[in-house]
Amino acid sequence: MSSATTSMTNGLTTPGGESRSAARTACYYAAFVAFGLTGAALGPTLPRLIEGAGARPSAVGSLLAAHSVGFLVGSLGGARLFDRLNGHTAMAGSLILMAAGLAVAPLAPTLWLLAAVLVALGAAECTLDAGANMLLVATHGARTGPYLNGLHFFYGVGAFLAPIVVAQAARHGEGVGPAFWLLALLVLPVAVPFFKLSPPAAPPASARGDERATRRASRTLVFLLAAFLFLYLGAEVGFSGWIYTYVVTLRMSDAEGAAYLTSAFWGALTVGRLLAVPLAARIGPRAMLASDLAGCMLSIAVIVLSGGSFFAVCAGTLGLGLSMASIFPATFWLAGRGVGLDGRTTGWLLVGASCGAILVPWLAGVIFDAAGARAVMIVVLLDLVASAAIFVPLAVRSGHKSDRGL
Repeated sequence: MSSATTSMTNGLTTPGGESRSAARTACYYAAFVAFGLTGAALGPTLPRLIEGAGARPSAVGSLLAAHSVGFLVGSLGGARLFDRLNGHTAMAGSLILMAAGLAVAPLAPTLWLLAAVLVALGAAECTLDAGANMLLVATHGARTGPYLNGLHFFYGVGAFLAPIVVAQAARHGEGVGPAFWLLALLVLPVAVPFFKLSPPAAPPASARGDERATRRASRTLVFLLAAFLFLYLGAEVGFSGWIYTYVVTLRMSDAEGAAYLTSAFWGALTVGRLLAVPLAARIGPRAMLASDLAGCMLSIAVIVLSGGSFFAVCAGTLGLGLSMASIFPATFWLAGRGVGLDGRTTGWLLVGASCGAILVPWLAGVIFDAAGARAVMIVVLLDLVASAAIFVPLAVRSGHKSDRGL
């Protein structure tokens, strides 16, 4: 690893070390609240941002793809900053760029400028995502599971609050500008504590050599993990980005109700991550992922077969949020056990995730134009079925690694 990461035991053996670990963990959690506020604001606001830019409603898919292109940029370049720089400085810079992106997005007069803002926003979010996961795994080592679920729980807190801010702005007829500017003001102060945190210590050179050998022996596992994240994040971004438009287009609810349904999805995901914290202390990542995938496929099937029932769509949305809750942190938990996490490895995993987040929403937009809104959820269902198919060899391969309780 690098100067951006810490040894597995660093800061955990003395009272002072425990205090430093707690301070770092609190900062990572606050950063993920800001991450959630930023990411979840897009779904219910894209139609109005598109309207302001003078584009067609079907451009939702293109803008979600632009945001995910930014994630890909962050995966390829931003994640590797943590192998070269003080990771806390990189985290602070990401938060500042996120706040700037939120501030200028409502002012973009054309679709191309709006897309450029979303690319920059996605790159900053991905860099933050990579850094928080990597630094948290390095800080807590073998005990990472509950802490990772806690980290992603706080993403859910921000993601739950963002659509509520948007819905309240819509209710008062203020448009999306004030909502975005308020979100920017909430994100910006989170950067300040990172400038005060000392750089985590790097592990000794011998340990770095062992980790490189492990990565060479585990390239197949890295590929399977990246492919799994490709499919999973495609489903999450595709669903969360399209559920608002899906409900409004099929006239199941008005704009305010659709915004609250989006918030309910993130709320369920948040609750699920909170529940996963004690669960992760008792079972391993493979068992958690298997149960999550079963719940996801059942929930999206309820939506696909709902027959236009808003109640069924709400039930499926809540079930999907609960079931998706621990998939991303459990995948990184599994990766940390199997191959270790540095900037390079984390970057490749996020490349897979970013590519999925680009392809699935874009494909949903194409199918929306060609076959109507109902086909969008079929895309998500097929994506989750493919995720389950990839999980089978992933579970077998990772079984050769240490994995308590499956």
